[in-house]
Amino acid sequence: MRNKPLLVRARRLIRDNIQWVKVCRAAPLRIGAFVLKLSGLIGRTCKPMTACLCSLLGCASLAAATQTHEEPSPPPVQREFRGLWVATVANIDWPSKSGLDSALQKQELLAILDRAAALRFNVVVLQVRGSCDAFYESKIEPWSEYLTGRMGQAPSPPYDPLEFAVAEAHKRGLELHAWFNPYRARLGARKTPVAPDHVSVRHPALVRTYGKFLWLDPAEQGTQDYSLSVVMDVVRRYDIDGVHFDDYFYPYTEYAGDQPINFPDEVPWRRYQEQGGKLSQADWRRDNVNQFVRSVYQAIKKEKPWVKFGISPFGIWRPTFPPQITGLDAYNALYCDSRKWLTEGWLDYFAPQLYWPVDQKAQSFPVLLQWWASQNTLHRTLLAGMKVGGWKNVTNEVAEATREIELTRQIPGASGQVLWHSRQLLRDTSRVGDILQNQVYAEPALVPASPWLGTNAPGQPGLQAELHPDELSLNWRPGGGEVWLWVLQKESDGHWNAEILPGAKTSETIQPGFGQMLPETVALYAMDRFGNLSRAALYHRGH
Repeated sequence: MRNKPLLVRARRLIRDNIQWVKVCRAAPLRIGAFVLKLSGLIGRTCKPMTACLCSLLGCASLAAATQTHEEPSPPPVQREFRGLWVATVANIDWPSKSGLDSALQKQELLAILDRAAALRFNVVVLQVRGSCDAFYESKIEPWSEYLTGRMGQAPSPPYDPLEFAVAEAHKRGLELHAWFNPYRARLGARKTPVAPDHVSVRHPALVRTYGKFLWLDPAEQGTQDYSLSVVMDVVRRYDIDGVHFDDYFYPYTEYAGDQPINFPDEVPWRRYQEQGGKLSQADWRRDNVNQFVRSVYQAIKKEKPWVKFGISPFGIWRPTFPPQITGLDAYNALYCDSRKWLTEGWLDYFAPQLYWPVDQKAQSFPVLLQWWASQNTLHRTLLAGMKVGGWKNVTNEVAEATREIELTRQIPGASGQVLWHSRQLLRDTSRVGDILQNQVYAEPALVPASPWLGTNAPGQPGLQAELHPDELSLNWRPGGGEVWLWVLQKESDGHWNAEILPGAKTSETIQPGFGQMLPETVALYAMDRFGNLSRAALYHRGH
């Protein structure tokens, strides 16, 4: 009999533990470890071995013990885009005022990033070009007057704010998206003289005066080439995670008295007609923007496919879409066909600005979000651009913000939010931040994956664990492919919790608090910059 030696060994193990087995027959959980010790022998023996075990334990007890010690499976990691806008133009969010020295600027920015991480955001959208100026070192455009107090003047002591922001965001496991205004050249409230390297001086033929603004003319090919060069300069030189545009394309209408001012693009419009162009002026303007949006998306993907491109347009595409909606017709006022960008797939995420409360029927937050979800046929990441305060006729802002976030989770096709804006959450006079931290964003979340950009997951990481009486030391290494983040899940007494750790981190020591236990199971995943997760590396205490 070929299996006789194995049978002898197994029977001896049973005989040696027979009294213990009899005592524990009523408690399948207790005998699970014993059964698992036999698993290697059982797999190599035959039916007489199974009968022997069944006679001792009863087949029901054996089945119960085996099932009980199937290792717990980690739950899926929550996916939700949680973005936070940080506006720099006119010192809305950062820095608090222009002209601060570099140390104070850094201190303020770190406070924003720390607050974002504490509230479990996963994306910070930092405005780096508000009016053809730069919050980074650039050979194309001048330093922003909102940074240093004078356009063209570098920070003192010298540093690069965007480089600093990217590095500090990544240390905290936050994505950093660079926010550009593609056409606005200067605000009406001008603090300092224009710098010699500003576009209005270097390329005056591209710039139009419109009301109190200076504006790049979207119809000029030179404008498209110029703004694209600015965006791609940042994409190439900085380790950003995304490029972001907001709702400014053609400008919002300016008025002379009560009369609307037409955007002054007569020269390129006449040139287009003379060259045989057949579109109406409105369609031509929309086409100018469409061409630019498409070229930006294509250029980013050619250079760095993992860098996401997102747009946050005005929340209403056109009045009556859907039927109950009224309000500004951005299609004709700003000449942006934002639905086309979504349906053509010229972006990776889309965050219409839904700055109206839920119960405001004519611009209802959930009705608009549901409509946008119905247009998202390519399943790009759809978000709600939303406020956390300042609504008209809303008395309980905490309840309104909470309600809107919960609604995004209930609407099929919606994948998160981008919140306006960081200063409100730093001051937090309405206590919205407390609700985010303790209730709405109580658990961390990963940014949704972008499978249209790539689906090759990193290799399974290597995990080593060292158990001590009062702590568990973990060390790990990549299993292949670049790692952007680690996801560490821990299970104790059937309860799982998750941590999201930066890719540079490769170890952790777990020390339970008073009355707590060391985890029984640990699962570690690697995630790449497309959002793909590796297979889990598992550790089970006692095995």
